[in-house]
Amino acid sequence: MASIQKVATGWRVQIRIGGQRDDRTFETKAAAQAWAAQRETEIRSIAGGLGSKTCTVGDVLDEYQRSVSPQKRGARWEKLRLEVIGRKKIAGRQFRDIRLADLQPADIAAWRDARVREVSGSSVSREMSLLSHALEVARKEWGWLVRDPMKDVRRPPENPPRTRLISAKEIDLLTAAMGYVEGLPVALPSQRVAVAFLLAIETAMRSGEMLGLTSRTVDYERRVAHLPLTKNGGARNVPLSTRAVELLRMLPAVDDGKPLFNLSAASRDALFRKAKEKAGIAGLTFHDTRHEAITRLAKKLQPLDLARMTGHTNIQELLTYYNEPASSIAERLG
Repeated sequence: MASIQKVATGWRVQIRIGGQRDDRTFETKAAAQAWAAQRETEIRSIAGGLGSKTCTVGDVLDEYQRSVSPQKRGARWEKLRLEVIGRKKIAGRQFRDIRLADLQPADIAAWRDARVREVSGSSVSREMSLLSHALEVARKEWGWLVRDPMKDVRRPPENPPRTRLISAKEIDLLTAAMGYVEGLPVALPSQRVAVAFLLAIETAMRSGEMLGLTSRTVDYERRVAHLPLTKNGGARNVPLSTRAVELLRMLPAVDDGKPLFNLSAASRDALFRKAKEKAGIAGLTFHDTRHEAITRLAKKLQPLDLARMTGHTNIQELLTYYNEPASSIAERLG
């Protein structure tokens, strides 16, 4: 049973259940009563083996990384994000050090506000989705929580969609920075990144999709690349232009069934960043090739064909990537 007393600094709550004690002071009696009811439920759950008073946010992040993340395609990304989430300091301590029994929506809101000063609102929103799922698993499957601490925490506003296209000059500068010369042999890792960059603009394939291509998934005669597992969770066949086939044939020979590009995602990312710096190009991401490709392909293909090629199940989503300037459309009007 909770004991609530008026003290000089507000209302003090003391709880003792089954040998476990807890106390806290609040400004109002109503807040004290609400916390007492919630805390009594938590302590009873802990005593019954349905929760944990000693576990911290870090315990949840670590266990989720160990038992849940490996089952997902984005395991590497999740591991990095979970570590970033836990390391963030709020109120003088790392977020991961907060006890689950003490975790409040205000703590998560403070973490959100600290992160949004470092990365975009869209990035913070994705991290919040990951944190939310980790806490949900801890609550529903592991019995470490008895309530959802994220329920009342709002998400930061999403960033406006990117509209970045890539000019012919930028393409020339970037490929030159990667050591690529049209017509000459492709051997170095940076040159293979240049081929991937050009292929992405030609096909609208994502980086991971291209890096996973093998001699068994590319049919040069039919001019089709088979993607057995895409971001949407299903397979997709990508039609290849004559230029796309030409680019793929530039790559050095690899053993049967091995990735044609022979590049890891980390290497591709590092080499592309290095080329951007060398070329003096700012504000560009590798994924912007998808915007450029879809904008170009929209002039050649009907919407249904384009959606089939890019893997969009909702044609409306194509508008996110179609970034043709109004001035260019005006020129075609005559």
